[in-house]
Amino acid sequence: MEPAPASATLDTIGLRCPLPILKARKALAGLAPGAVLEVLASDPGAADDFEAFCRTTGHRLVRKSAASGVHRFLIEKTARRPDAA
Repeated sequence: MEPAPASATLDTIGLRCPLPILKARKALAGLAPGAVLEVLASDPGAADDFEAFCRTTGHRLVRKSAASGVHRFLIEKTARRPDAA
């Protein structure tokens, strides 16, 4: 199934951990459930960081790719889980 087009794009190229994750968290907070956030990052650890972020927050990592030192993530915002703090 093809993911929905991105509702918003967040460019974190040049930022190091934890800034890309913190900025993505803030951007997702402003989106409705089901919306897709595209994140661009150059931090070498971004792939692991965003996988862990999605796993712990419940958001869905729809797609990830990398080319020319830039990682691209599509993250679908899920409804907040009742047990999440």
